[in-house]
Amino acid sequence: QVQLVESGGRLAHPGGSLSLSCTASGFTYTDYSMAWFRQAPGKDREFVAAISSSSRMTYFEDSVKGRFTISRDNAKKMVYLQMNSLKPEDTAVYYCAATTLWRGHRWHDYDMRYWGEGTLVTVSS
Repeated sequence: QVQLVESGGRLAHPGGSLSLSCTASGFTYTDYSMAWFRQAPGKDREFVAAISSSSRMTYFEDSVKGRFTISRDNAKKMVYLQMNSLKPEDTAVYYCAATTLWRGHRWHDYDMRYWGEGTLVTVSS
């Protein structure tokens, strides 16, 4: 049974920090690149960040570069998203996803094989 379970979403203030976690099970985790997507109310799901299977490569959407970092722990089968300098426009449901592909600077939701159900991040004063 394949599972991706996100955690850590909560209310945060602008300028604050928040860390999200995703725990994987049911597939060969080390064969997969991992990614974070997000979906704000009334908007399409969009790419946030990705990390390759060995952590050798990472890629970030322009609006989060310099603010967010992605990391993974293959022994724990977990991937993390550290979010700093949060902005109200970061408010969204955040999803982790898995793919056997490395898409460089081109990331789309249809390339993902497995998805979590999301965790809500609200950035508001």
